[in-house]
Amino acid sequence: MITFSQVAAFFNLNVITIGNQPITVGNVLIIPAFIVFGLWFTKFMVKFITKRLASRNTNPNVIHLLQRLFYVLAIVILVITTLDMINVPITAFAFLSGAIAIGFGFGAQNIINNFISGWILIWEKPIRIRDFLEVDGAKGTVEEINTRSTKIRRIDGVHMLIPNSKLLENTVINWTLVDQLVRTSVRIGVAYGSSARQVADLILQAAKEQPEVLKDSPPIVSFEDFGDNALIFEVNFWINSNVEGGLRIVRSNIRFRIDELFSENNIVIAFPQRDVHIDGSLTINRQR
Repeated sequence: MITFSQVAAFFNLNVITIGNQPITVGNVLIIPAFIVFGLWFTKFMVKFITKRLASRNTNPNVIHLLQRLFYVLAIVILVITTLDMINVPITAFAFLSGAIAIGFGFGAQNIINNFISGWILIWEKPIRIRDFLEVDGAKGTVEEINTRSTKIRRIDGVHMLIPNSKLLENTVINWTLVDQLVRTSVRIGVAYGSSARQVADLILQAAKEQPEVLKDSPPIVSFEDFGDNALIFEVNFWINSNVEGGLRIVRSNIRFRIDELFSENNIVIAFPQRDVHIDGSLTINRQR
């Protein structure tokens, strides 16, 4: 029959020695359990804090920052506590940590660069969650800012993972950095012979009738040019929108309304055409 002293002796059996500190069987068995419990407890607390903050309508960027800080702090505490439980001083890993640092310096430059860039994005907030960005011609909404990359959902529903360093080193258009006001325009050409003043008034009416167009920054119609086949007009206006679809819908509605108003007032929307002049006589032979 196994006695308590035999069990205690088994758990006190030395497995390895680190920094003149013995690692016993008991340490080997209890440390993994402690680490698993610590990681589980960390995730539980993060979810709990996130729900509490979200219920109070806290800014999602603040929630994201607190999540990252809590994870880093919890991991540091977990590592230090684990080493203390097995009586291993941190100085015992001085040489190992130096070797790891050198390895990171040569083999993980991009990872470190993106990691530091991620913290810069979180602290300085040049890009925030729910911002509408334009990166290399692609437009989308920021959903997550992680320590290595940022997840953006494009207007077509596709997700993009962009390295954080790219967002800091390259030119990025943030449409909603200060506010959600966006300026756009609609361009149209009418046939020669149309009344320019009447055309401008009708275009302005079509823009003002749209509820999305801001009233405190009224739309402006300009006579742009005498084109090859048309008189060119353009209306510029502001709307409050944070997605590309909002711009497209408003522009489409204005074009629909312009077409209706032009039809009611017998104004022809121009189309490409050419006048052919023939010098001399032209004979057409008909074959029967």
